[in-house]
Amino acid sequence: MSLDRRRWLAAAGASLGSLWLAGCDKLVANSTFNGVLKVAEKWSQGAQRLVTDRNALAREFAAADISKDFKPNGTMRPQDPAYQTLLAENFAGYRLTVDGLVEQPLALTLAEVRAAPSRTQITRHDCVEGWSSIGKWKGARLSALLDRAKLKPEARYIVFHCADTLDPSATDGAGMYYESIDLIDAYHPQTILAYQMNDAVLPVRHGAPLRLRVERQLGYKHAKYVMRVEAVASLDGIGRGQGGFWPDRGYEWYAGI
Repeated sequence: MSLDRRRWLAAAGASLGSLWLAGCDKLVANSTFNGVLKVAEKWSQGAQRLVTDRNALAREFAAADISKDFKPNGTMRPQDPAYQTLLAENFAGYRLTVDGLVEQPLALTLAEVRAAPSRTQITRHDCVEGWSSIGKWKGARLSALLDRAKLKPEARYIVFHCADTLDPSATDGAGMYYESIDLIDAYHPQTILAYQMNDAVLPVRHGAPLRLRVERQLGYKHAKYVMRVEAVASLDGIGRGQGGFWPDRGYEWYAGI
């Protein structure tokens, strides 16, 4: 289904001529094309939920399949002062905040995150730009962290607030990177906050100290430089209200593959 969806999007893009969707580091700036993407999103999400088990695992690979050169996506090294301070001290002062609609808010050191129930998986990262790479990830199971924080019944989405300002020109407070997923994907067994990549500490260019791995979705959903995990009832009022930095700029919120 992912190949069919990509072909559909490619055909839509070609038919619009001057409109463009270049991927993880450019903006979608045309309202007509944004409308096309919204149609594609509804088709993709509805079709996938109809014919696939949302709890089914994404394909996992053997160690021999790991890509020799795993291309990084998005920001390579955030220049935000707060992140630079954390990086300079090797993240000794880092705390992962888990809050919002929870009974027990958390502020976890990296050591505490690493001590949480974890999962290791070798999976393929598919970017909307058309490239793919296979990598090995180890990280804390998001479901275990959410259970520890005890979600309130009204929680519907999990929002990941990140350390990188991707659009410093934004005047509406929507310049920092963020993403969100629903509780089905949040509790998927392959959804982790990764702190290791290919048996080594997660590199900065790949999102240190923590990055989301949500293996059933395209790469821009895999938020890097995660600082805060927030449980919310609605995505309204966060960023520009569409559930993520790129969805706010026309990309699909649900990027299932």
